[in-house]
Amino acid sequence: MLDHPAIAGLVSHCGWNSILECVTAGLPMITRPLFAEQFYNERLVLDVLKIGVKEWKNLNEVGELVRRETIAKAVKLLMASGEEEAEAMRKKAKELAVGAMKAIHVGGSSHTNLMSLIDELKSLKTFKTHKVTEINVED
Repeated sequence: MLDHPAIAGLVSHCGWNSILECVTAGLPMITRPLFAEQFYNERLVLDVLKIGVKEWKNLNEVGELVRRETIAKAVKLLMASGEEEAEAMRKKAKELAVGAMKAIHVGGSSHTNLMSLIDELKSLKTFKTHKVTEINVED
């Protein structure tokens, strides 16, 4: 759904899966963390990846409402045509999407690491099978 051309951004609670989905779709996001590690993930999106907008600040209580004017302001900032900051976010999000796709294809870092993990698990299974066989033979 995020790959649909009508989607230009996402309001995200900054859960890790949501961030990965936005990155792979090449979308900037409006951040709205609620609890736990989501606040750290928000820092990653805003300060490191630079593909996010944070328009609400200092919400004191869990579940505190965000006014529609505040949301509209964040959406306008994210969608602003010709605005340097918005254009930079969209460009960076697209670059990250290209990198994410390279990582999962054969030879990419994610693919290589997954294959290494599978090979290691297979070798452990083989080692365990041989070890059990050796113990049974000795008994």
